[in-house]
Amino acid sequence: MPTRMRFTIWRPLATAATAALMAAFLSPTAAEAAPSRSEPVHSYDDAIREAVWVDTGYDGDGDGEDDRVAVDIVRPREPARQGRKIPVIMDASPYYSCCGRGNESQKKTYDADGDVVQMPLFYDNYFVPRGYAVIGVDLAGTNRSDGCVDVGGRSDIQSAKAVVDWLNGRAKAYTTRTGTERAAATWTNGRTGMIGKSWDGTIANGVAATGVEGLETIVPIAAISSWYDYYFTKGAPLYGSGPDWLSDYVNSPDARARCDAVQQRLVDGAPRTGDWTRLWTERDYVKDAGKVRASVFLVHGMQDLNVRMQHVGPWWDALAKNGVDRKIWLSQTGHVDPFDFRRAEWVETLHRWFDHELLGYDNGIDREPMADIERSPDRWVTSESWPPRGTRTTTLHPGEGDRPGVGTLGLRTNRGSESFTDDPSLSETDWAAHIDEPTPHKAGFVTRPLSRDLRLSGSSTVTVTATPTTRTAHLSAVLVDLGPDTIRDYADGGEGITTLTDRTCWGASTAGDSACYKETAAKTADVEYTVVSRGWADLGNHASKWRGVPLTPGKAHTITLDLAATDHVVPAGHRLALIVAGTDKDLIDPPADTPTLTLDLSRTSARVPFVGGTAAFARATSGAAPAASAGAVTPLDGVTAPHTTHRVPDGGQ
Repeated sequence: MPTRMRFTIWRPLATAATAALMAAFLSPTAAEAAPSRSEPVHSYDDAIREAVWVDTGYDGDGDGEDDRVAVDIVRPREPARQGRKIPVIMDASPYYSCCGRGNESQKKTYDADGDVVQMPLFYDNYFVPRGYAVIGVDLAGTNRSDGCVDVGGRSDIQSAKAVVDWLNGRAKAYTTRTGTERAAATWTNGRTGMIGKSWDGTIANGVAATGVEGLETIVPIAAISSWYDYYFTKGAPLYGSGPDWLSDYVNSPDARARCDAVQQRLVDGAPRTGDWTRLWTERDYVKDAGKVRASVFLVHGMQDLNVRMQHVGPWWDALAKNGVDRKIWLSQTGHVDPFDFRRAEWVETLHRWFDHELLGYDNGIDREPMADIERSPDRWVTSESWPPRGTRTTTLHPGEGDRPGVGTLGLRTNRGSESFTDDPSLSETDWAAHIDEPTPHKAGFVTRPLSRDLRLSGSSTVTVTATPTTRTAHLSAVLVDLGPDTIRDYADGGEGITTLTDRTCWGASTAGDSACYKETAAKTADVEYTVVSRGWADLGNHASKWRGVPLTPGKAHTITLDLAATDHVVPAGHRLALIVAGTDKDLIDPPADTPTLTLDLSRTSARVPFVGGTAAFARATSGAAPAASAGAVTPLDGVTAPHTTHRVPDGGQ
């Protein structure tokens, strides 16, 4: 039986004709009032579709000529006829031909003249009728662009920055890839907003960190803020390959033939030792957050195990220090676009954001709560600021329990020790499932059942003093909410969503570019524990974040692990656990040896940001817990961390 398709077209009440008719009956004051919302008054069928090649001013492939990047443009025809200049929404991506964009892996398609027919995602369908130009930039080395992909380096960032410069009259562009006929962006006012998920959003972060004039806002979704932190964390390798593999994955076929030198530089500059090099300095956008002029609307999944939440905390804090206007959405999903987990609210919010930031409309979005946080599947709360005012870091101390490896967690410093042996076949879910058992492969420390809710918000650290038996050792630290819950199943292949067959439509369509996309629903799992935050390190980096050294067996070493930012409420009746162990299967690579590590509990602690600080923790861990808190913690059936070897920032989509 054929599947029935449900089409819902979103059209505001006022079309161009009705808007004109209404204006005729309004008083002069009302008719001239400043608008607060852009309306779809322009024809998408009649939109101008064109391509230009922007000179990046950089010769990444070493052929003696500056690279030109392909820029595909869809813009409304009416403003050009009227002499009005319009703003730009830009998505710069390496994926337009190799892998596709969005949940349905859309690629660019072209007509016989080489002009874009299908621009992936809904941005052009929705925003072009509302008076925006939407452009898709092929990063150097991809699709129809010259040059080579250098994975977040100068070539990647210059690919998009040069386009912002061209839109503002500071760079050259041509009507063909190799010709001399110039193309001028006379149709735009230069006000540009960049958006994109994963690698695309990463480029937005990197361009914003150059301080380029004309970039008014960025919307980075599940984006990287420092490429070192994508591949390593304090020396511990997160993936079995380096950026050279990723570059080869997205380079166009002709780029692969000419980019051997770039590939070799990526190999040489990213040694698998995890040592910091000049390559990583160039790809660290956090250090340049002080240059950011653009506002930032950041979206990230708190259970994203591809581009992990480690990329949110340092970037967000650096932007805050610089006084950047910010907004944030934090979901329970993995590596998923908000169009696929909160569609109607996302389109409306993004519309209002761009209207405010690019058109200058006073629609009040800047006065609304800074943060939207998904507390449970499809249930969202807001926070006036993020982390909330009143959030204070509290130092928690582990202590010995009555059985080996099953300890306590509280405010008092404790003596004693705990030991465990690294087992690379086990993961954080295995450790959490056996938190109340004296297993030999982890050390677990648990609070008493809480008497009231306790909210964590922000980034934690765990300082560990450990004595290894070998010359190499890796460490993992995780915070776990112990208690029953229903969560988005982020470890499933859909990372918290299920794709349905019905479609809804978001904007205007043409024969070659539909605005209708498959609906999604939350994919949930009933669990008995939830990993809240996680972090890793190579103990050999105990003396320096930048460089590891061989360990001295039998000697104690102290290192601080940076745990990912989060926002999570541990409900009354649940317990909060800290687990320290070795290799976290599929999330970090194992060391060369199989160490046993002994923790000095008097010199081991966790610093956790609680709303209400130490007083809130003390209140929550005193008094009687609800009766429902009793019960053993059981494994999460069928849920394991997804395999991450050779994972790309957007999973290839």
